[in-house]
Amino acid sequence: MTTTMITTPGLADVTTGIRYALRSAADWTDAARLVADELRGRLPDIAVLTPEQRLGDPDKPTGHLLHAEPDGSFSVTAVVWRPGQATRIHDHITWCVVGVLQGVEHEELFDADLNPVGVNDNRPGEVTGFAPPGDIHRIVNSGTETAISLHVYGTDLSRVGSSARRYYEPANAEN
Repeated sequence: MTTTMITTPGLADVTTGIRYALRSAADWTDAARLVADELRGRLPDIAVLTPEQRLGDPDKPTGHLLHAEPDGSFSVTAVVWRPGQATRIHDHITWCVVGVLQGVEHEELFDADLNPVGVNDNRPGEVTGFAPPGDIHRIVNSGTETAISLHVYGTDLSRVGSSARRYYEPANAEN
């Protein structure tokens, strides 16, 4: 079987750094930390997306798969969030690292019982990472401009389709 690499021009430095980080990762938590460290110095600007891609969708956050590593070890996706757009509360199938390129992403964190445990307002240039378990969250573009973020997941999204493992519908949280 032949695997075709999906990649976007302008990401060579990013993907090289991710490969380097993953060579020494002992587990998912370690992978998220090491990839976040690499990404902090390598975040591209929003020109990694076409002007049309940067518009987003008026109805929901829009993801653009920019790279899928041929061996399935990671994918790079850009997500475009118009003001007010949000995800449902969810967790993930693998580790994830997010770098904000534009705008502000407001992240709400939850424990296993869906009790709120924290919030982060991630701004351009900020990079965060996490690994299951303990990765239940929701992202909201709480700003007045379109937000754009780069997401690195420890799987091939061109094969699995989504990084979300589970969605939550708590009675005590807005959805």
